[in-house]
Amino acid sequence: MRIRWIVVCIMLLLNGLNCKGSLPIGATAVGIAGAALYAGFEKLRCTFYECCYKGADWIQPNIAALNIALEKYIHGQHLVRNVVSRALKAHLFNDQPSKALVMSFHGWTGGGKNFVSKFIAENTYKLGMKSQYVHIFVSTLDFPHEQMADIYKLHLQDWIRGNVSKCERSLFIFDEIDKMPLGMINGIKPFIDYHESIGGVDFRKSVFIFLSNTGGPDITRTMLQMWRAGKSREDITLMDLEHLIQLGAFNEDGGLHKSELIQHSLVDHYIPFLPLERRHIELCALDEIRRRGHRPSQELVKSVADEMVYFPPENKLFSTTGCKRVAQKVGYILATREYENLFE
Repeated sequence: MRIRWIVVCIMLLLNGLNCKGSLPIGATAVGIAGAALYAGFEKLRCTFYECCYKGADWIQPNIAALNIALEKYIHGQHLVRNVVSRALKAHLFNDQPSKALVMSFHGWTGGGKNFVSKFIAENTYKLGMKSQYVHIFVSTLDFPHEQMADIYKLHLQDWIRGNVSKCERSLFIFDEIDKMPLGMINGIKPFIDYHESIGGVDFRKSVFIFLSNTGGPDITRTMLQMWRAGKSREDITLMDLEHLIQLGAFNEDGGLHKSELIQHSLVDHYIPFLPLERRHIELCALDEIRRRGHRPSQELVKSVADEMVYFPPENKLFSTTGCKRVAQKVGYILATREYENLFE
């Protein structure tokens, strides 16, 4: 009996508890020992394998590091930098949020939506995008058939329910949500609504991010109007654009069209990604050249920017693909120059 109590005592001490008091006996001792042994095993396992155990360091939100990454690599998106970090800080450091955090990123391709999602994962989870608690869905890959929307919806609900039951601090990223089958996204409504729990699972600590090209034309149209009126890009506020992209997401064809999520105000933040100007393309080129280990020059950066296509035709203000094709252009130009140097 005394040996059994010593084992219980050791396990309790390992878990930060004390073992003072009279000796437990029989089933009580076995129950305490079992619970303590399991908790001790969990702590030991979490030292080597990713887990959601409270107190383990696998989920450690670092808002300061996120701010640095956004400032350094997300060019021309002051609204994104202003909103994303604050929204995450308010949610991730709240032990009792009222609902899951839902952010919807909108704008032309190449504006940095996937990049920002990646930085959020990297600065929340130790394993970043490889974490088992980060879940990415690409509509054209995972939900390609419109006629299977109801089946996809059920599978998605099971996936979310199962993974949040394993870890409340789960991150779900829906890419190309504008190409998702109509009505399918309504399936996640219960999980992002104001419910303390559903079937014994609390979804309020989870984060959902939607990536969409909807709203892009409205954002660009408003940007052009402000530019012609002499308003600086940096003076544009969220209030100037948030209502526009909410209406665009609701009315344009796509996964959020006439969505219950919008009707019931369950999307917390509509975040516009502004179309990028030539100066932002040059900054992206600079980043890519350095990433490849080459010394950047003004001439090389200019050559990359010259390869991109801009609109509208009369002033060529914005890149049609943002920074999306910059890496390919940098690689092509560097390879061409290396090839030419062989024959000099």
